Amino acid sequence: MRTVFSSLSGNLRISQTFRFEGMVLNLIPAISAGFPSPAADFIDVNIDLGKELIRNPSCTFLGRVRGNSMQDVGINDGDILIIDKSLPPSNGRIAVCFLDGEFTVKRIQFEEDGCWLVAENPKFRPIKVTQDNDFLIWGIVINVIKYL
Repeated sequence: MRTVFSSLSGNLRISQTFRFEGMVLNLIPAISAGFPSPAADFIDVNIDLGKELIRNPSCTFLGRVRGNSMQDVGINDGDILIIDKSLPPSNGRIAVCFLDGEFTVKRIQFEEDGCWLVAENPKFRPIKVTQDNDFLIWGIVINVIKYL
């Protein structure tokens, strides 16, 4: 399914649609990351992924990561970001930004001299946003869906 909607700088194409509505799965209430717990030998709780992962459905979008600039915070190539456009940007948050015609995910850092987009990989330099850039903080990353 394809959807096209307008952004400030033209059209953005969304080529995949994911649906969580009505998906209820079994949840193991506690998985020990240390020693195994014999009390968790049964599954007794259900979880609705839509309600668990998405706070504001009408303002939430998914985006697939391409690249490794955020690998040091566990965001890797192929991961799916859950992005909430209703949240205000604040210093240190991980955001999906529209910069000069392309989407990028970076940590936003506000300073007296402007805004910086900071990668979480030492191979990438911070990007200073200037008045010459076409720039929009598109949304805040609230969750990451990973494939192992």
